[in-house]
Amino acid sequence: MIYNMCTLFYKYLYKHRVNSNVSLYFRKHNLKVVQNFLHNEPAIILGIESSCDDTGIGIVDSNGTLLGEAINSQQLAHLNFGGIIPPVARTMHINNITKLCEDVLKATNLKMKDIDAIATTVKPGLVMSLEVGTKFGKYLANIGGKPFIPIHHMEAHALTARMTEKVDFPYLVLLVSGGHCLLAIVENINKFYLLGTTLDNAPGETFDKIARRLKLRNIPEFSSLNGGLAIEIAANKASDVDQFSFTPILTGHCSCNFSFAGIISQSTKHIESEERKYNIIGDMVIPDIYNLCAAIQLAAVTHICQRTQRAMEYINKMSLFPENKRTLVVSGGVACNNFLAKALSIVSAEVGYNFVRTPPKLCTDNGIMVAWNGVEKWITNTDVIRDLSEIEKIKVQSKAPFGEDWIVKVKLAEIKCKWVKIKNKLF
Repeated sequence: MIYNMCTLFYKYLYKHRVNSNVSLYFRKHNLKVVQNFLHNEPAIILGIESSCDDTGIGIVDSNGTLLGEAINSQQLAHLNFGGIIPPVARTMHINNITKLCEDVLKATNLKMKDIDAIATTVKPGLVMSLEVGTKFGKYLANIGGKPFIPIHHMEAHALTARMTEKVDFPYLVLLVSGGHCLLAIVENINKFYLLGTTLDNAPGETFDKIARRLKLRNIPEFSSLNGGLAIEIAANKASDVDQFSFTPILTGHCSCNFSFAGIISQSTKHIESEERKYNIIGDMVIPDIYNLCAAIQLAAVTHICQRTQRAMEYINKMSLFPENKRTLVVSGGVACNNFLAKALSIVSAEVGYNFVRTPPKLCTDNGIMVAWNGVEKWITNTDVIRDLSEIEKIKVQSKAPFGEDWIVKVKLAEIKCKWVKIKNKLF
C-alpha cells in the first residue's frame, strides 16, 4: 500500500513540477517501483533538428512508436548557390520551425501538456542553424515546464536503427553523410569509441563537388537532385564501368580513416581530359558521363568498404564483440545509396556480421532521430535537464568529439586485410 501511494504521489509531483523535499527524496533514491510505474506509461518526446539545412520536428514515444513528423528541406534553395549558405539556412529555419511544430502537434492531436520532454540537436553543425533549433527548444521547455535533452547529432544518427530494429549493444556503426564519414563502436547510448574518421572531404561533399564539375544539373533528369543521388542514378545507366580507372586510396595505411580528396582530384583529371578530347564548352557535358559516374561511385564505395572491413577485423581480433552478435549499422545521408548498401551487405556477410541499414527515410537529417535519441536518454535518465537555469546555460557547438578516440589503437594493431571482392558481385 505504501509503495502505491509513493508512486502515485511521485507521479503527481512530476506532473505538476513541485519542487519539494519529498520530490527530491524520491529522485535521489530512484526507487525501482517509481521507475516501473513511469515506464508503464509511454513517455512522449518531441525532437528538434536544425544542425544544417533541414528543419525537422519529430514526436516519438518510449515504445518506439512514431507519433508525428514534419520536415522542411532547403535543398533546392541552396542548390542554386552551389552549397549551403549559413545565413540563408538560418533564415529558412526561423521562417519554418514554429509552423512545423504546430503542424505536427495538430496532426497528432497532441498539445504541449502531453509532451514529456524536448530533445534538441545542440552539436555539431552550423552555428547559425543550431542556434535556431536550440533557442526554439529552450523556449518550448520554458513555456511548458518541460525537461530539455541536448542531443549530439552524430550520436542520434548512430542510434536511430534501434528504433525500427532490434539492435543490441555493442555494435559497429558507419556514419556516411555530406559532412561526416566515421566508424565507431557503440557500447551504449552514451559511450562510443571512434575507430576512424575522414581526413579531408566527406563522401556526400565529394559527390556534390564532382556532380557540379560534371554539370549534371544541365541534364533535366538531375536538375533538382543532390550530387550523391544524381551520381547514383547516372551510374545505373553506365554501359562500361571499367572505362575510367581510379587509383585505390590509402592502401599503405593500416587505419580505418577515410580520404576522398583523391577521388575529387582524379575525377577532375578525367573530366578535363574528356572535355579536351571532345571539345566540350559551356553547358555541354562529356559523352561518357554515365560511365565516369559509375567509376566514381565504385571507387568511393570500395574505399568505404575496405575501411569498414578493417574495423570489423580489428573488433574480431580484439574479441570486442561476442562471436554470434556482431552487427554493422550504417546511417547518415549517403547510406541512402543502394549501391553502397549492397556492397556493405556483401562485406558483412563475408566477415560474419549482421548488416542493418537504417531506413533511408531516417538516414537523412530529421526530427525523428533526435526524438528517438531523446527517448533512449529519457529511459536511462541520461542528460535529462530539468532545471530551467541549467537549460539556459546550454550552448551550441559547431564541432564536438564523437566518443573516445581509438584511432591510434587501430593503427597500432596493424590489421592486414584480404579485401572482400565486391566488384564482381555488384555488376
